[in-house]
Amino acid sequence: MTEADCVECGATLTLHDDYEIGEIVDCTTCGVELEVLDTEPPVLDEAPELAEDWGE
Repeated sequence: MTEADCVECGATLTLHDDYEIGEIVDCTTCGVELEVLDTEPPVLDEAPELAEDWGE
């Protein structure tokens, strides 16, 4: 297991062994969604919010 810090609240997150770049993880302390930007070492940032696609 690998650990990284939440960029929002600073809590330590435990990442499973096969996490990948682009994966979205939830902070169990503050609930923010975080995107894995790098794996060596693990770098997290707030996940981008998806815009609604209404087919226009």
